[in-house]
Amino acid sequence: MKFVDEAKIFVKAGDGGQGCASFRREKFVPKGGPDGGDGGKGGDVVISGTQDLSSLLDFKYRRIFKAEKGKNGSGNNKRGREGKNLVIHVPFGTIVFEEGNNEPLADITGDQGTCIVARGGRGGKGNAHFVTSTHRTPHEFEPGEPGEERQLLLVLKLLADIGIVGLPNAGKSTLISRLTDARPKIGDYPFTTLTPTLGVLREGDNTFVMADIPGIVEGAAQGRGLGLTFLKHIERTRMLLLVLDASRANPMEDYKTLKHELSSFNKGILDRARIVVLNKVDKVPEEKAEAWRTTLIQKGEEVLTVSALKSWGIDTVKAMIKEKSFDRVVHA
Repeated sequence: MKFVDEAKIFVKAGDGGQGCASFRREKFVPKGGPDGGDGGKGGDVVISGTQDLSSLLDFKYRRIFKAEKGKNGSGNNKRGREGKNLVIHVPFGTIVFEEGNNEPLADITGDQGTCIVARGGRGGKGNAHFVTSTHRTPHEFEPGEPGEERQLLLVLKLLADIGIVGLPNAGKSTLISRLTDARPKIGDYPFTTLTPTLGVLREGDNTFVMADIPGIVEGAAQGRGLGLTFLKHIERTRMLLLVLDASRANPMEDYKTLKHELSSFNKGILDRARIVVLNKVDKVPEEKAEAWRTTLIQKGEEVLTVSALKSWGIDTVKAMIKEKSFDRVVHA
């Protein structure tokens, strides 16, 4: 399934129904008077979050959404039926903007699962409302009010507890496949992962949603490569796993690049709990891996040495994630 994390849609709430101009006609009641009913309210357009979706792909094929109009009023003071609300389902983590406005209309998370983004028009009044002592047979009635319409921008930021970040070919996909039930495409070449991968880590009674975030390269925060496309998915995570390739000539340069790109995109990201995972230690001498580990510890990092390919150190990573358990409430 293709991963889509931004979409533009047009929404139109239902127009209100028209009021009715009617007069009571009944045997033996020659002057029954006006009895025109009101029109019904138009349906609202509602955005609703669901766990059944993980992408905005559906909006690639359907971009126009219109709620039902209210029904017109009728004689005998009958009010028109209200139009049905139109519910648009989106993944949790979707932020709703009105196009051209940077202030979000709604942030669809588990805590706030629904939001009315366009309100239906009020139904018009029937002629029964216009009777006065001097105007006994009014023919006036009101048309229904038009429903609101908006151009919306939907932006999905994945809801994950832990974000796995690293330069291309650092072994992030292999690591998430060892830690969780995720089964991403894995290849021995850069940019194997072209879309975020979600997996669930179960450690004892705790569960953690993990996201493998692709596209982090030097210059990503300025838009190079896929960086800006996927960096936003790190913003909601509560913990980071910084994955470094121990077999590279200088993992410390990769470490500096990662920190620079993350802080350039959002300075608050590096304030979160994190673990540096020195991966692929099976490809280097033990003393070399230990030297890199010591250097990183001296910089104040919590460091684990692993080989995701051979499953070395995976249980230690799981245990440290559990140990560094955190408040599960997700903020924007």
